[in-house]
Amino acid sequence: MTALRLCLVADIHHGQDSFTKKGSAALDLLAGFTAFANDVRPDAVIDLGDRISDVDTATDRLLEREVAEVFRAIEAPVHHICGNHDRDHLTVAENAEILGQPLVNQTIDLGDWTLVLWRADSRIHRPGGFVLTEADLLWLAGVVRQATKPLAIFSHVPISGHSQAGNYYFERNPEASTYPGGAERVRAILATARVPVCCFAGHVHWNTLTMVGGQPHFTLQSLTETFTTHPEPAGAWALLELSDRIGWTVHGKDSFRAELSAAETARRWITPLPPFHEHPEIRQRLVAQAAE
Repeated sequence: MTALRLCLVADIHHGQDSFTKKGSAALDLLAGFTAFANDVRPDAVIDLGDRISDVDTATDRLLEREVAEVFRAIEAPVHHICGNHDRDHLTVAENAEILGQPLVNQTIDLGDWTLVLWRADSRIHRPGGFVLTEADLLWLAGVVRQATKPLAIFSHVPISGHSQAGNYYFERNPEASTYPGGAERVRAILATARVPVCCFAGHVHWNTLTMVGGQPHFTLQSLTETFTTHPEPAGAWALLELSDRIGWTVHGKDSFRAELSAAETARRWITPLPPFHEHPEIRQRLVAQAAE
């Protein structure tokens, strides 16, 4: 199996410095990423969203255009996904016009893998938070059901349900780290896959690897985040290598490396037990013990 190579960047947050986001360094760091990508010569580049730190409509248009201009220096095909900050004041259509590409759900067959650009609604609704639309869910379900090649799924918002303990932004705001009520349904859909599956997301500003039912879910550290590398920004970007192995290398000050067998991600784990008091065998045992 010929290795497929992808370069990824997440949560660029170009704009003013905000909390632990070093937005003022974003364009210089992004220029470093473009140089890396042109040196590596990947099959594609994927931007996982949150290109800017939003302010208002006019400012956001300017910030997005400045980011888009840096991306144009990349020689490989570039695929963008919108994050919540890209959507606070701009529509998907406005982002698409600036970036020069449609921003709809999309699959791309590259070699032995299918890339799934799952551009699910990433706007934070106030009130309501992230809302996973039924249309986005059903689209992904169709892709999984019809898959004949391994799937690499890319989104802004992670759906692993991983713990946010220690996360600067989300430890005390876990509901804002995923799709409340929706992520569990997505995981149930992924569990029906008959092919290897791996998932990649941004948004939560740290590197993680979470195994769910045998499927790996990765999150990529933000390009400009400092909470794990204070006072300097992480300057993080990733090289993903897909073949019969899944190789994930995060470069920068918050480096991370993992490698897994692709075939093993198609091996499903046994369904978890129900609560002990609801399991017939355990309940019977407890009743017998109580009667002694």
